[in-house]
Amino acid sequence: MYELSSLLMTALIALLVGGGLGALVVRRYSFDGRKQRELERSVDKLIQQQKDYQHEVVEHFTDTAKLLNNLAESYRDVHNHLASGASQLCADEAGSILRTIPDSGLAQVMADAEPEAVQAPLDYAPKASPYASGVLNEEFGLDKAASGSGEDFVAAEPAVIEEPAPAVADESEEVEKSA
Repeated sequence: MYELSSLLMTALIALLVGGGLGALVVRRYSFDGRKQRELERSVDKLIQQQKDYQHEVVEHFTDTAKLLNNLAESYRDVHNHLASGASQLCADEAGSILRTIPDSGLAQVMADAEPEAVQAPLDYAPKASPYASGVLNEEFGLDKAASGSGEDFVAAEPAVIEEPAPAVADESEEVEKSA
């Protein structure tokens, strides 16, 4: 008959092939794998929808900006028409009240305007001591009420801060230095 070793070898190969095919089938048709693929498709779909929405928003605001520029140009044209009509038809001061708006393109105005560096406001108020609150403090100018509760505040008298006068040299000292 068959040798025991060839029979065992055939059984072992069949077991390995069957196990591999079984693992492949389980992996392919398992509920977790299907659910993971559905989630991946859903995430890809949502990402694409987000990109489409962002594109629509950019397109909307671009169109809105163009329409507003057209509106501003139309307003300028109407104003200039009224101004020219007033200057031609009115002989007195009424004709000179409306003046024409120059036809300077908005793009040129925007190109000429350079953005300036904007800095946050700083607390430059002089302080009586290092522990005093500055002008930007919420409690600046308020004193705690004499009731002692610590919650009531009343408006304090504005502090008058005197700046030191610049040093003025005597005329006699200046004369001595120049001589």
